[in-house]
Amino acid sequence: MKIDLFRSGLAQRAAPRQAAAEPAYAAVAMILRDAGAGAEVLFIERAMRPGDPWSGHMAFPGGRLEPGDVSPRAAACRETREEVGLELSRAEYLGHLCDLAGRSGAPKPMIVSAHAFHLAEDQSLALDLEEVRSAFWFPVAELRNASRRTTHTLRELQDRSFPAIVVGDPGRHFVWGLTYRFLEAMFALIPPPAGER
Repeated sequence: MKIDLFRSGLAQRAAPRQAAAEPAYAAVAMILRDAGAGAEVLFIERAMRPGDPWSGHMAFPGGRLEPGDVSPRAAACRETREEVGLELSRAEYLGHLCDLAGRSGAPKPMIVSAHAFHLAEDQSLALDLEEVRSAFWFPVAELRNASRRTTHTLRELQDRSFPAIVVGDPGRHFVWGLTYRFLEAMFALIPPPAGER
């Protein structure tokens, strides 16, 4: 899967709306890079922190908008720099993917805005271990592999199951929830490989 597919798919998206005061806004960066076999996407594993509803989850770099952020896109860039040390001002901005409502049951409603970037140059990861336990690049084409599809069950939500994708250790590295929904939104914009049509 090549970066051009993401570039053309996102070019069809409308510009994001301005962040409203309510509900609270957060933003994430879906960061893509070219690899020998096709595009790869960066995932982070959030650090385990008491009271953090996203503790230990696989995600894209990102977080809440702060007063100095001029837009959700700017917040995604700032959070990426803080969490993994990547400077997205030197990356190609592919576009706004979508805005989705965050986890239900949170103390305050949260709209999360996803923005996609193509990192053409090689930059080393520098993790903030207070925020990020691990980070790694994963082949985008493998995210569509049926053998990686599974479910994730949350006991705190009365054993409710959610669709998920295994991206590493099956007991630890699986994408579900909001990040899974962002991936599905991305896949809706790009044509599937010839064998999946």
